[in-house]
This record gives sequence, structure tokens and C-alpha cells, in this order.
Amino acid sequence: MIIGVPKEIKTAENRIAMPPSGVETLVNKGHKVVVEKEGGLGSAFYDEDYLKAGAEIVPTAKEVWDQAEMIIKVKEPLVSEWDLIKPGQVLFTFFHFASSKKLTLGVQKTGCVAVAYETVTDSSGKLPLLEPMSEVAGRLAVQEGAKFLEAPMGGRGVLLGGVPGVLPGEVVILGGGVVGINAAKMAAGLGAHVTLLDISIDRLRYLSDVMPSNVDTMYSNTSNIREAIKKADLLIGAVLIPGAKAPHLVTRDMLQLMKQRAVIVDVAIDQGGCIETIFEHGATTHEDPVYVVDGIVHYSVANMPGAVPLTSTLALTNATIPYALRLADKGYRQAAIDDPGIMAGINMVDNKITCKGVSDAFDLPYTPVEEALGL
Repeated sequence: MIIGVPKEIKTAENRIAMPPSGVETLVNKGHKVVVEKEGGLGSAFYDEDYLKAGAEIVPTAKEVWDQAEMIIKVKEPLVSEWDLIKPGQVLFTFFHFASSKKLTLGVQKTGCVAVAYETVTDSSGKLPLLEPMSEVAGRLAVQEGAKFLEAPMGGRGVLLGGVPGVLPGEVVILGGGVVGINAAKMAAGLGAHVTLLDISIDRLRYLSDVMPSNVDTMYSNTSNIREAIKKADLLIGAVLIPGAKAPHLVTRDMLQLMKQRAVIVDVAIDQGGCIETIFEHGATTHEDPVYVVDGIVHYSVANMPGAVPLTSTLALTNATIPYALRLADKGYRQAAIDDPGIMAGINMVDNKITCKGVSDAFDLPYTPVEEALGL
């Protein structure tokens, strides 16, 4: 199979979908890999490294898209890329369709096969391709939140870890999944006091067992969220419903309960955001990451791991390369038949939406993936 790796064009997105080591793995299995010139520079991978790994370097994105039977990306195709997509071409990337009707309809019209990293599952039902970026985003959420809590950045001037004689900062995390647990580890490691909320009692029991003593757990409901955010210096949205829109757990009127110049980091922005004011405003970029609503600093960068592209590219590829090989070796249809996890990742086929969460988000017609594949 001919596999294309274009340069990412989303603002300040420095990751690339395949490092030279991944290219070498694909080439050794008999596949041809076409990489856009200087596509890996943002992650400190150079064209000569790709050439040594067996890739072909081409000067433009159009040449990558024209040659490739399967495109491997990091982020969703932007509007300027939609005309490059060919009917039946496999796109293997993060899509997060439920966050954007425009994106959903735009990609649907191309007739491509959209295999979304964020809905691929493993044998235990987990999300193995989303997990490494969730780990990065959870840890980065605390790092970014701590930065914007500094007074010169517009925050309250709070040091999360405190100092002897001064209480540490308060961090509240909504969601105890991969993002939430990684955020809690980072915040606790800095010395902050952390309150971690989740709707699963079993998950809360687990978190209570594994977390250090400066992390407390709380059942997530509207009343408890309202009480928790009153004390928050840093509020992190870490909620995920796979393939679907995130619920709005913090409404605009709740901001009145928060401390002035507290910081919100909403990692759920990829799925629309779990903070109402962030959903209304939309995603920000690494170049202009924050804005203020009702005296609260809002951070809603949609590609947070792009800030640490070398770490993120390697972590992502560690997870994606086995699936990319299956798709390349067998073709998407046979790969999906053989692996229910890949089948769960197929969000669109032949102009049909095959992910229920996406169709529900915008009240669009839904076709079960088995039907779309003619099974």
C-alpha cells in the first residue's frame, strides 16, 4: 500500500503522524511511504532521517495526497485539505467529528474512509490511540494551568505547591479517566491539593487507593461540582464520552462562584468542551491560548500535545503503528472484519456516517458500520 504522511497545517501543530522509525517499520513490511518535505521539522525529525528510513520525500502536500491510498495524520483535515481527499481514500487520524458539524459534513462529502484514532478500541474496550495523547494533555493541563495562574499571565498569582507557612493551590479536576488521573498526578506532585470528581463509584474507589494523600475524591453531580469550583485556583475539564459531545458540567452562571482570576483548562475542547463558556467561544490556539470571561481565565487549546511535539509524536506512534500496519497489510475492510477495535474506529464510509455518537450530535442519518461495509 502507498501511505502518505503530510505536514500538519493546523495552527502551531508541530507533531507529525509518523517518525522515521515508524516509516522504517512500514517500509520493512513492503509498503511505500511518501512524506511531505520538511513535514517532521517541528518534531526535530529531518528529511534525511526519513530518506534513510526508506521514505520518498515529495515537495508538496498535494503530491502526498495524490499518491497515497492511506493518509496518516495527527489532526483532522482542515478546509483547505478537503479538496485533496479522494473517494475511498483511507484517512487515519484524530477527527473528533462531534465537535464540529462543518467538519463532519465537509469530510462526509469527500467519500473517504474516516478511521478515527479517538474511537478505535482494544480488546478491553479502552481507547489505545487516544490514551497516549490524553496522558500528555492531562499532564500538560497542569503545566499550562500553573503558568497562567502567574500574575503576569493574568492569573491569581498562586504557586500550586505553596511554600512552608502558605497553603498550596487548589486544583479541581472533572473526570477521573486518563486525562484526569494524569492531571491529578502532576498537580499532586507539585504539592497542590487536588479534588478529583467522577460519576463512577468504582473508579473513585480505585483513585482513592492509588492517589497520594493530597488528592481527595468526590462523586460528580451538579451540587458537588458547584461546591468544588468555589475553592478552585485551577479547574481542569477532563470529561470524555467517546465519539460524542462532552456534557456541559460547568454553566456560565457557575463562574460567579469561582475566585477571580482563577484558571480553567478544558481538555474536553476536542469534543466541544465541558465548560459552557468554552463551548460558546470555541477552541483557541497555542499562539493565542487564553481569554477571560467574568474574571476567569479560560484556556481551550484543541491540540494541547502539539506544544510538546517530540514527546507527543513518539508516544502517539507507539500506539498507532500496529493499527496502521493492519490497515496497510489487509486493507480497511478486512482489517475491520478481523479486528472489532478497528471497526469501532471507522466513523465514515462511502459518504455514510457510521459512528452513532457523531450522528446523534448533529441529528444526521446513521448507518451501522457493518451495513456500510456490506457485512
